[in-house]
Amino acid sequence: MNITDIRIRLVKKGDIKLKGVASVIIDDSIAVHDIKIIDGSDGSFVAMPSRKGPSGEYRDIVHPIKSEVRKYLCALILDAYDQAVQEDAELAEREPGGQAEQFEE
Repeated sequence: MNITDIRIRLVKKGDIKLKGVASVIIDDSIAVHDIKIIDGSDGSFVAMPSRKGPSGEYRDIVHPIKSEVRKYLCALILDAYDQAVQEDAELAEREPGGQAEQFEE
């Protein structure tokens, strides 16, 4: 499995825990959207796309089967998120009012 692209949309809306949304391209062939970057009590973590079931519980739509793949994917997404935050801060310094791509949910 080769992650060929990761795109991050920063979420800047008050004090909500959702900090970003990622899209991942795998092997230039498969796109996985709506991977959430959440600010948790122990730091940021990645939540896979999910859907609310009939019983009211949320279930992942897409998720890694192997724990080492999950760790690898989460590390890449969090690194891309950190880079997006840094680029956004640099852009804001250069151009007052300038910001990277944002997403409001």
